[in-house]
Amino acid sequence: MSAVLEVLAGEPVAEVAVRWSVDVALLHRWVRAFTDAGTAAVTNRPEGHIARQRDRFLAAFAHEVRSPLTVAQGWVGLLLDDELPADDVRASVQRLHEALGRLAERTFDVELLAAASLGLLRPRRERIGVATLISSLPDAVPEVDGAVSGLAVEVDPELFPRVLRDLWWAASLLPAPRARRVEVGVDGPWIELRVVREGEPIPPAALQALFEPFDLGDDASGITIGLYLARALAVAHGGSIGVEQDDVQTALWVRVPLPQHDSGSTTPPRGDTP
Repeated sequence: MSAVLEVLAGEPVAEVAVRWSVDVALLHRWVRAFTDAGTAAVTNRPEGHIARQRDRFLAAFAHEVRSPLTVAQGWVGLLLDDELPADDVRASVQRLHEALGRLAERTFDVELLAAASLGLLRPRRERIGVATLISSLPDAVPEVDGAVSGLAVEVDPELFPRVLRDLWWAASLLPAPRARRVEVGVDGPWIELRVVREGEPIPPAALQALFEPFDLGDDASGITIGLYLARALAVAHGGSIGVEQDDVQTALWVRVPLPQHDSGSTTPPRGDTP
């Protein structure tokens, strides 16, 4: 907020961005969002796309909550009817536990989105090794190349891994990739983590929907909030996310500031993680 107010007071955007260690393009978006929100508040007439985002949110949230809730209700019904053999009760309770866990996860996603939209998201920063972040991916534990094994970032240990998780998930969208890997590098004052998928490109419509707030694919593919939350979390860390794609590979990346005491270190080559 302070950076936005400095720009509105007449300070050059480039100088404010350097002072607050944020991307210039990101700061421009903040200023635009601030002025748009102020206009909507004064006129009491939110823009049409805000109303559409709200409606998409309601539809997507209902979809995301209904699925695990229906599963949980089904298993609870079976347990209450006492129709399951004793040997199957433990497995049923485990499935119920998993469904409730997914429901809690979706609810937490919405809480984070609400906090981000209200400007209340305050990451708790800790120094975490890049190798530790990558090892938190849900279905792979790649090893970091020695050239970048010592790199670290100062991020929220609970929130930032969700960004990398969502990029890893997005890289698995259909058509199924041949392989996925994580690349790590330093670009000026930024550490960049790139999830690279090898294979056919993600269809443009699906790729665009990934960054739309609370969107659902026309084919009911369940994209839902996609990378919208990941982008909000990256922004809260003073960074950004993006995508680059060609005929052979797609790279989904997140960029966050280097820890200040590391900003003068020598830039290592980008390393690949198999």
